[in-house]
Amino acid sequence: MNACTVCKYITNNERCPVCGNPTSDNWSGLLIITKPEESELAKELNIDLAGEYCLRVR
Repeated sequence: MNACTVCKYITNNERCPVCGNPTSDNWSGLLIITKPEESELAKELNIDLAGEYCLRVR
């Protein structure tokens, strides 16, 4: 699994399907957002799309 170097969305692709930026397999921390419109954490992290995100990516 890879994480986007910009939006931190987790995917199996080499390019992020959300923003189109490159991904990296060097990431840590898993955050699962199911209802971004109700999540205070999603609002704080500017996440608008439900899915899996990492906390840190290099």
